[in-house]
Amino acid sequence: MRTTSREVRFCMAPDGTRLAYAIHGRGPPLVRIATWLTHLELDWESPVWRHWIDRLSEHHTLLRYDERGCGLSDADPGEPTVETWVDDLEAVVDAAGLDRFALLGISQGAAIGTAYAARHPERVAKLILYGGYARGRRLRDQAAEEKALVAAVRAGWSTADPAFRRVFSMLFLPTGTPEQMEWYDELMRRTTSVEAAVRLIEARGGLDVVAVAPGVKARTLVVHARADHVVPVEEGRLLAALIPGARLVLVDSANHILLADEPAWEQFMGALDDFLDTPAMPTPAADVFELSPRELEVLELVAAGLTNDAIARRLVVSVRTVERHLSNIYGKLHVSGKSARAASAAAFAIRAGRHDAPPQMGAGADAARLGRA
Repeated sequence: MRTTSREVRFCMAPDGTRLAYAIHGRGPPLVRIATWLTHLELDWESPVWRHWIDRLSEHHTLLRYDERGCGLSDADPGEPTVETWVDDLEAVVDAAGLDRFALLGISQGAAIGTAYAARHPERVAKLILYGGYARGRRLRDQAAEEKALVAAVRAGWSTADPAFRRVFSMLFLPTGTPEQMEWYDELMRRTTSVEAAVRLIEARGGLDVVAVAPGVKARTLVVHARADHVVPVEEGRLLAALIPGARLVLVDSANHILLADEPAWEQFMGALDDFLDTPAMPTPAADVFELSPRELEVLELVAAGLTNDAIARRLVVSVRTVERHLSNIYGKLHVSGKSARAASAAAFAIRAGRHDAPPQMGAGADAARLGRA
């Protein structure tokens, strides 16, 4: 059964902090540990995070939550430590009624996942760590970088001018599009305050799970981008070396948050699906019937070979609106990268040619290959 509701729920951490969480998707439970700067509601429309939500919930019941100080959780993070963040994770999974689950830790969430898995081997079925580290900036000779980030936050976090926030966008999304950069700039201002951002940065700087990592008993997959600008690839290698039997996969990207149109995203998802024994993705043709009338109109023009500019002129809308429709279409059809337009066109042709009949295996398989190329 698939959970599609965007309902947000709340629970209390041991220290009384209110935490917001959401559950959606289908299949075995997968818990995504909260990371720096998320927002349960805004991320649904995000050109940075939406493809993560869609793909992770396709074959799993995805539990995600906003960390303290961010999004819909309480605005005051206090003075968080590893223990605080582990307690927050425990409060959320208990509130959701989960007993055993796969655990995904991204960035700082990798350290929290490592500490949680060591504490609760009976609950973590499998552990996936992406772009993570076992020691914070001050423990890996990056104290100067931490000070620079804090200075950027204090100088311009809450202003309309995104110049200082762009420091973070360039670190996290160095190959991002202007739209993705703009969205991430605005997210930072909307999801947390200046003081909370400073506290979270400084708390992460002293984070250390080196001693507990060897106690992890769950099967573990560590994935890291080779040219990650936020967390050096050496930290991913160290994390994999510390956890007994961990498998390390390196992907070719400079982005800390993998984007939908880069090959590294499919490399990551391929490694994740193999590790979790995820069933093959449904063909794009199977899901084309879920598109809205407007999305079908855009898709028809894609199938006709029109560029985004030409589609915008035809529909009398902005190019940005067309791009937003395409992002939604690609998410629903489970396609990304350079082959997305071809896969979408194939899906539309299948639908149009069969008058809404269920797709046959041959044509559907072709569309699926295009989407996964």
